[in-house]
Amino acid sequence: MPQALTRLTHATHGQGFYDLTRPVAQWVAEQAPAVGLLTVFCRHTSASLVIQENADPTVRQDLTTFLDTLAPEDDRYVHADEGPDDMPAHIRTMVTATSLTIPVERGRLLLGTWQGLYLAEHRRRPHRREIVLHLLADCA
Repeated sequence: MPQALTRLTHATHGQGFYDLTRPVAQWVAEQAPAVGLLTVFCRHTSASLVIQENADPTVRQDLTTFLDTLAPEDDRYVHADEGPDDMPAHIRTMVTATSLTIPVERGRLLLGTWQGLYLAEHRRRPHRREIVLHLLADCA
């Protein structure tokens, strides 16, 4: 079964959700898979991946509020090597995902109507995040 692999680098400008749906879908389409599975992997411990609502941006705002409540920035953590947002970022990554699998058919991601693929940046300062895409597919 043919495979394809690439790496995307995405610059973030701080905490938030960054839509990766279009560049990932474009790369998958270029591979022309008939049917397959795409693995999306984030190579970081303070950023993660989510599939979430892509129509209403207030969903992502509420998710940020929830994550801030779950892992607040305060002095409760021993690990704070890179600042007060360091350990909360690791916790937020732990409860989300660093790897997702998305089915692919006829060159398209089989996401639901209201789903989008997002990089969740959990740090306040800008970063360059590397995302690995691995496609295992039967090609047309």
